[in-house]
Amino acid sequence: MESEATGEKKLSSKPKKVSYVVPLAGAAALLTLAASLAITAFNHRRNSKRKDLPGCNFRVNLSTSEILKLADRIIAKSKEVHDAVASVPLDKVTYKNVILPLAELEAQQFPLVQSCVVPKFVSTSDKVRKASVEAEKKIDAHVSSCSKREDVYCVVKAFAAKGEWMGPEARHYVQCLVRDFERNGLDLTATKREEVQRLRAQIDELSYQYVHNLNYDATYLLFSENELAGLPSEFLKTLEEVENGKLKVTLKSNHVAAVLELCKIGKTRRLVAMTCGKRCAKTNLSVLEELVQVRHRFARLLGYSNYADYALSFRMAKTSSKVLEFLEDISSSLSDLAHKELAVLKELKKKEEGELPFGVEDLLYYVKKVEQQEFDLDFGALKQYFPVNLVLSGIFKLHQDLFGLRFEEIANADVWHSDVRVFFCF
Repeated sequence: MESEATGEKKLSSKPKKVSYVVPLAGAAALLTLAASLAITAFNHRRNSKRKDLPGCNFRVNLSTSEILKLADRIIAKSKEVHDAVASVPLDKVTYKNVILPLAELEAQQFPLVQSCVVPKFVSTSDKVRKASVEAEKKIDAHVSSCSKREDVYCVVKAFAAKGEWMGPEARHYVQCLVRDFERNGLDLTATKREEVQRLRAQIDELSYQYVHNLNYDATYLLFSENELAGLPSEFLKTLEEVENGKLKVTLKSNHVAAVLELCKIGKTRRLVAMTCGKRCAKTNLSVLEELVQVRHRFARLLGYSNYADYALSFRMAKTSSKVLEFLEDISSSLSDLAHKELAVLKELKKKEEGELPFGVEDLLYYVKKVEQQEFDLDFGALKQYFPVNLVLSGIFKLHQDLFGLRFEEIANADVWHSDVRVFFCF
């Protein structure tokens, strides 16, 4: 059972059949279908008459006020649980009163947090996107403050020190809790801890500024239809027509990728690539320089040589020297092949555009040219034989045969755009 007001669930010990909700928005989403299956598991409730996704705490189409209120409820519930854990006496710590509440909180709040955050990526309303960004910032600030709570850290550390038997998943979760607290300096002296936390706050703010500047960059370029030769007519129809019949190309990834891959006009590709490369340069260059310096000071305080070593310490590579060694090994192994392939691309450009230098803006375009020549394929013509419904049924059949899954489309589901289709996987 769940309460809409709080997003809380009463947990049952009975095993439940797992199902998945898979939203698909156009052909591009097909590529991520397999990954989507592993992201969110829900209870299957076929008889629900709600337009919300059945069995799901994830909400779409929330208003600006609903997003902000939900963020406040998430933070209030989280604070309540952390306060309760912190109040446990150190000699009374158990898995049930320390670790389980934190694990359940994380599981219960994940879909609620996504309800606040996803609108900034998908909503057509600027006000809703801004509310989503504000909500995410509030939630991130709260999560950051929770990771600095010495009272909770002491209780978790006391439980970890008891050596109480746990399964491998629970043991790993406890290790991650302790690690995350200590990566915020809670095992350092008070002076160093304060400095670590001050630098962490700076890192978060600078990172937010950098991404925010990119997301809200409104730079665009104007081209005539002739300057966009090679781009399919369906794409050109999506472009806004402005001054003197010129078409507006933004620096969003879908516009940039289409131009660099399909446009026959080298000058157009070059202008788009150069402008995209300089996007937000005036605002973001200083942010990036400061971010690099702050990250370095932060890593040094925690005992690492540099920020790369800090970031890699709990990943497979462990150290930046291992990463560099791997990259150098790959580079030496592939350099000859890369030079040969680049020579083919340069020769192809010479035949099509004459004695012009080969630039980064040419890479996608001529790689696609080589693929078309090598395999004698017209990918544009090929698309007509793979309509979305046919590809969907093929992918569903593949997963059904491999994993014994079934898929059911949910009619009239509440979605963020009319192109989105929602399927149950169970």
